[in-house]
Amino acid sequence: MTTGELDVDFRLVRPGFDLTVGFAVGPGRVLALLGPNGAGKSTTLSCIVGATEFVGHVRVGERQLDGLSIDERRVGMVFQEYLLFPHLTVEQNIAFGPRARGGRKSEARVTVAALLERFGVSDLRHRRPAQISGGQAQRVALARALAVDPDVLLLDEPLAALDAEVREEVRADLALHLRAFAGPTVLVTHSIADVRALASDVIVLEHGSVSYRGTVAGLVNADATPYLRQLARGESL
Repeated sequence: MTTGELDVDFRLVRPGFDLTVGFAVGPGRVLALLGPNGAGKSTTLSCIVGATEFVGHVRVGERQLDGLSIDERRVGMVFQEYLLFPHLTVEQNIAFGPRARGGRKSEARVTVAALLERFGVSDLRHRRPAQISGGQAQRVALARALAVDPDVLLLDEPLAALDAEVREEVRADLALHLRAFAGPTVLVTHSIADVRALASDVIVLEHGSVSYRGTVAGLVNADATPYLRQLARGESL
């Protein structure tokens, strides 16, 4: 793992869509990326992970990520629907990244055993995704993302797929795991509760550009746009 600041500065132009984004996230910090639907939040994650081309740069410390393949970027990602491989067990899902990157089977086994224990899913190791709960799937997805020892962690609405009755418990659990991650994290969410519980800093995207950049606490005074005024009132959007 390379510990360093995530520095993102790019522009992406498509027919009817023009996105300009710039921000930095320090090691151990969690940046919440907010904005209305279509503002470019998930596209920003796609640019960081290497799935979408752009003009600009993405760096971690002194290491330039743009131009590298997805595997070379060392970015861990948790998707909204978790996207666990349905035909693999929990153990095999977590081991997939290290093995796909050419890691030795014995080394992958040690990594997976540690993550199974850390995330409290050791007893689920032989189950498949259809046999576990949403909260358990979220833990497995995060363990799978961390199994590749990423420099950066990206979370695309990681709690949105959960039932309301378990979301608060899993949110608290996720907060503990994020505090233990030494690298920068970018969290896409529509939930103010997620922002308050998980994030240290906030970027708001509107109409393809940044309309707010600051701390979570500073959102209460943000009033430049109708969307920001709703956030200031503590409304999840």
